[in-house]
Amino acid sequence: MNITDSLSDAAILDELGERISRARIESGKTQAALAAEAGVSKRTLERMEAGASSQTANLIRVLRALGMLKRLDLLLPPPQPRPMDLLRNQGRQRRRASPRSPQKETPGPWRWGDES
Repeated sequence: MNITDSLSDAAILDELGERISRARIESGKTQAALAAEAGVSKRTLERMEAGASSQTANLIRVLRALGMLKRLDLLLPPPQPRPMDLLRNQGRQRRRASPRSPQKETPGPWRWGDES
């Protein structure tokens, strides 16, 4: 199953758990062996594979033990500056996000101020 915006959080967790389980099985490791290698409890790994919520640190440990840690770069690639930002900032890196300006409403027909 592809992970899309239309899936619920629970469905995404289920899919991630299934993928971790398949990767573990393909690597020929038992849950106990992978949990020990990753430094997490076997119960934690069981919950992850079942689609339960888990700490990000545990996910990182399991991915590292499976040799899949580099794939996190695909999940959140490093931000690249936009060409116009490079020109505007003269090579300096932005430190803050500026708030977006509110969308202007489309003006209606002009009216005198005293009409109700």
